[in-house]
Amino acid sequence: MPHKLPSPFSRWQSLAPIVVSCIGIAVPADAAAQDNATAPSPAAPPSLGTVEVIDSAQAQRRFDSAASHSSVTVDGFSTPSPLVHLSELLAGQAGVVTQDRGNYAQDLQIAVRGFGARSTFGVRGVRILVDGIPATMPDGQGQAATAHLPSAAQVDVLRGPLAQLYGNAAGGVVQVTTRDPRPGGGAQAGMAFGTYGQRLVDASLDFGDQELGGLVDLSHFETEGWRTHSAARRTHFNGKLVARPDGRTRITTLLNLYDQPLAQDPLGLTAAQLQTQPRQAAAVATAFDTRKSVTQSQLGVVVERQFNDTDSVQLRAYGGARELTQYLSFSGAAANSAGGVVDLDRGYGGLGMAWTRATRSASGLPLTWTAGVEAHRMSEHRQGFVNQAGARGDLRRNEDDRATNTDVYAQVDAWLSPQWRAVAGFRASQVRVQVDDKYITAANPDDSGARSWRHTSPAVGLVWSATDQLNLYANIGRGFETPTLAEMAYSPGNAGPNYGLSAARSQQWEIGAKWRGNSHQWEAAWFDTRSRGEIVPVETVGGRSVYQNVDNVRRRGLELAWRGTLGAWSPRASYTYLDAHFGSGYQGAGGATVAAGNRLPGTARHVAQLAIDHAPAPQWRVGGTLSVSGAVFANDTNTNSAAGFAVAGLHASYQVRGAAEGAPRWQFWARLDNLFNRRYAGTLIVNDGNGRFFEPAAGRRLMVGVRAQFL
Repeated sequence: MPHKLPSPFSRWQSLAPIVVSCIGIAVPADAAAQDNATAPSPAAPPSLGTVEVIDSAQAQRRFDSAASHSSVTVDGFSTPSPLVHLSELLAGQAGVVTQDRGNYAQDLQIAVRGFGARSTFGVRGVRILVDGIPATMPDGQGQAATAHLPSAAQVDVLRGPLAQLYGNAAGGVVQVTTRDPRPGGGAQAGMAFGTYGQRLVDASLDFGDQELGGLVDLSHFETEGWRTHSAARRTHFNGKLVARPDGRTRITTLLNLYDQPLAQDPLGLTAAQLQTQPRQAAAVATAFDTRKSVTQSQLGVVVERQFNDTDSVQLRAYGGARELTQYLSFSGAAANSAGGVVDLDRGYGGLGMAWTRATRSASGLPLTWTAGVEAHRMSEHRQGFVNQAGARGDLRRNEDDRATNTDVYAQVDAWLSPQWRAVAGFRASQVRVQVDDKYITAANPDDSGARSWRHTSPAVGLVWSATDQLNLYANIGRGFETPTLAEMAYSPGNAGPNYGLSAARSQQWEIGAKWRGNSHQWEAAWFDTRSRGEIVPVETVGGRSVYQNVDNVRRRGLELAWRGTLGAWSPRASYTYLDAHFGSGYQGAGGATVAAGNRLPGTARHVAQLAIDHAPAPQWRVGGTLSVSGAVFANDTNTNSAAGFAVAGLHASYQVRGAAEGAPRWQFWARLDNLFNRRYAGTLIVNDGNGRFFEPAAGRRLMVGVRAQFL
């Protein structure tokens, strides 16, 4: 049986003393660093640029921004989807690949322009924010599962050089924003059922008014899993309290509790297993009962104060605790092994401040200055035990790990003329990780040590408003990505932590165009990135990965996106071309030669999606999607690969309100994925040492649900 962790609902009271770090984002409160100023207008008031209001002004800011920035509106009532994974919302975003592994022990795989595609677990190379609070730890390791989507209002994605202004591991930025409480209150409840034992219930309550209002949302999801040994269950609570003591002050308190007591891990399959029986689990998965349990509690406070017509300050503080136990697919009984059971007890938090001055230049055009400082801290007690056929055995690892990062940043956003806008900024970061080894034996010497990295990430962008409908932009910047504590945990030969890993450093540039008319919008961007010291997995065996640095990795490509409105029809399409390859050769696992020009594993050269929604009547919405992906290599030597695929899906919803006054609104919805039951690898375990590279995507699956809303 899985090791049972305490529920976060009994632990949240302990968070108050831990509240320590804030994200003073490289941009004030918006998901795009350059979106503070609106288009020139003598009467336009200063704006804080918050992403929590979804309106035409915000769409204008995105259109005028000097970056590739897309946004997805979320409606927890009318969306014909269970809202369990970010992949449901980010599918079809140009430059973004979000894949559901069908494996709740490893979280989603999110890649932005190829950053993050090689992650074997969690999210790497892409910075995740939830209500401005990082779901990415100070060392760069991120988790997407703790974002509560039923209560979300919007998901923003920032790509390209300006994303680097968010600091460590910001190859791209994904921000999820919780909706504001509904003034006057209300309630909503729903349930859904699907194939392979999927069950979902959710209930939310809004209360209060404009001066003091809040919302609470509780959901529970469980599944038996499409594959053998892939069952999971989790409970998620999200709360938001908004106070406006006066017209210039807003105080937001956020509470997030996440409990996943069971997530079985079926592991990857070989190519032969994928073709013959994709629903099976690897034999060692059942032999060692591979699984993970997680509980996390987090509390955050955001204070926004508009001092006058030009100056505003934003203060953020958050703190949390996370406990994790994971059973890997080997015993780890050797005297110098770190063990086959990982047990983590983590505390984390941070605080920060951002000051913004929104004024006008001597010519009367908008000019915005931003400066800020932030600090994040994480400490964890990491232990390793022998895996005795799914039971915890003797101790093999015992250490205290710490990671901190301290950043200062500044940015200026200015209209140079009614047609030209410029944004420039920098972020100076210091990241430090430290290991204090407490398990010292004759066969396992003291592995204590520390590493520090410093980096300054500058970026500059320029926008030309060629016409009222067409904007052209260009930007350039530098970024970095440090190795995480998990990536440093194992070294070649299992000789303690891998302190030799360096931080990856990248240079990026892009040019793009945005056009919008009365019924059509399109965007295009060409990007080019060169990385030195790229952190790559040399091999992955039994869920344990060993990493090394590789110089001269290049990513370049083209992104196209279009959406239209044709009467009752709403079509949209996206296409991404990504050429990600090794610019120089190197020696890989076992001395294998990786040739210059080899494709970066985990990245498809071509990805596209066509989607269409239709409203045949006010109550009805029906639609479908066609997603296409090219072949993907599974290892650096490019000797194994997953074939390309094309999968289709359908969805429908029907909304009705009762005849009586005050009667609830009802929403009935259905979603059918992988309509033609295609067999393909959804995600890959890059450089798996056992050749089990492939994680099969689920076959045809149906989910139906009903929601009721009381306002």
